[in-house]
Amino acid sequence: MMDAQFWTTMALTFKLAVVTTIILLFIGVPLAYFLASTRSRFKPIIETVVSMPLVLPPTVLGFYLLVAFSSEHAFGKFCEEVLGFRLPFTFEGLVLGSAIFSLPFMVHPIQAGLQNLPKSLTEAAQMLGKSRTSILFRVLLPNIKPSLLTGIVITFAHTVGEFGVVLMIGGNIPGETRVASIAIYDEVEALNYDIANHYALILFAVTFSILLVVYLVNRSFMQKM
Repeated sequence: MMDAQFWTTMALTFKLAVVTTIILLFIGVPLAYFLASTRSRFKPIIETVVSMPLVLPPTVLGFYLLVAFSSEHAFGKFCEEVLGFRLPFTFEGLVLGSAIFSLPFMVHPIQAGLQNLPKSLTEAAQMLGKSRTSILFRVLLPNIKPSLLTGIVITFAHTVGEFGVVLMIGGNIPGETRVASIAIYDEVEALNYDIANHYALILFAVTFSILLVVYLVNRSFMQKM
């Protein structure tokens, strides 16, 4: 029988994924556009920083974020004294850590989609006097809907399955920072395989469903082109 704590954990997991995905959508689109269009010599450095979470062990990233979020360091102290909230072992900390960890999963698909568009689209819009913002939102983004959808869905699914970063930053506080991936680990350690299976089964079903929708939508989009 699944109790209230089970549903609280699941709700917190999907709340974290939704909030993180929305934040990264607003950050990832302009960042991907910049990386796809810039010729700056600093581009490789920026791309490296964005891509670091793909290769850096989650516990390493989580550790350094935990240190940075601490009130003993400048960023954490600024958040507590100026902004009025603390980041370690809070939902806000989970959101910020998840946003940093999942950033490349939003940026890379959108950047690839923008880079694959013919340059004639941008050049034609520029000849008509359109601004860069107008070109991005009215010309380019409507032509990379599959890439946008892929970025959104992969970011959401990746955030749902996070373990190392959220454990380091948020710990395991029921109702506050205990997400499904941590709950599965706890239940397996306690030999509560039935409860762990309930968590795992829901995550499996949700991620399978949203990925299936992405492939079906992308297939339909490609057939219409």
